[in-house]
Amino acid sequence: MTKKALISGITGQDGSYLAQLLLNKGYEVHGIIRRSSSFNTGRLSDIYEDPHKQNARLYLHYGDLTDGSSLNQLLKTVKPGEIYHLGAQSHVRVSFDIPEYTGDVTGLGTLRILDAIRESGVHTRFYQASSSEMFGKVVETPQSEKTPFYPRSPYGCAKLYAYWITVNYRESYKLFACNGILFNHESPRRGETFVSRKISRAVARIKAGLDQVLYLGNMKARRDWGYAPEYVEAMWRMLQHEKPDDFVIATGETHTVQEFVEEAFSLVGLDWKKYVKIDPRYYRPAEVDLLVGNAAKARRILGWQPRVKFKELVRIMVESDLRLAEGREPELTPFQKLTRTRVRVG
Repeated sequence: MTKKALISGITGQDGSYLAQLLLNKGYEVHGIIRRSSSFNTGRLSDIYEDPHKQNARLYLHYGDLTDGSSLNQLLKTVKPGEIYHLGAQSHVRVSFDIPEYTGDVTGLGTLRILDAIRESGVHTRFYQASSSEMFGKVVETPQSEKTPFYPRSPYGCAKLYAYWITVNYRESYKLFACNGILFNHESPRRGETFVSRKISRAVARIKAGLDQVLYLGNMKARRDWGYAPEYVEAMWRMLQHEKPDDFVIATGETHTVQEFVEEAFSLVGLDWKKYVKIDPRYYRPAEVDLLVGNAAKARRILGWQPRVKFKELVRIMVESDLRLAEGREPELTPFQKLTRTRVRVG
């Protein structure tokens, strides 16, 4: 029997890579998308099939993490054997500007899906996309599954609620529910407002003569950066394990934002100091200075380990953005995305 999975946040970086992974493994994949006046399925362009074809295995459904009744109905209709909950308001800096919305979507959105599982009685396995931002002002280095949490943003606080409500429903209702505590993971599909993609995109556009300046905030922040396609494989491995558990997913290496900048500019032969300026607007009200994970448990139990290292990750992103900036890989308009993907949703 064909396995069936449901992904919230399927149009995002992780969701699109996860959909590819599951389709390659023979799954029937269903994704939740929000109704909008613009179309945002560009990351799915290469994998979306016309659902009217007999062999179609990827379907998109309208839904919203703020609407519990729609989630409940969707679970009853799809009856997925696995649920990957990746949807969220996921930008840390923006969460300071819209804290209530972040709490509603990122925190309570998880509760709504968990309660829909409980109420519908659908037999499924649940993955919650937890975040290294829950560690925040770290109390030990590196951070593992046993490290106490100390979030430093509305986003981190919302993710912390989502983490603990997942644990609570696992223990209270015997659900197969896992938390993946993922550290920063990047790719050419990363949103343009996230610092890694902001850097790689700006470097490419400066090299192509399209931009002159890159504005950044705290360049001393240290992060554990991995490659997104490898991290979604860890998500899948968690739901194949014999029992539900929580896992840190990380490389165990840490690099500053400045190191990312230096490496990216060096790849195109430019001196970063001539192009980078600090803008105080990009500082957070409460900073997270250092995050580096200890993924020993995932290596031991899941057999997962990262392969793409920091410099290779930066190279992958810069080369992709160079192709975009030079017109070798054009960015699609919403209409082009629509016609290319032939989307049918309902």
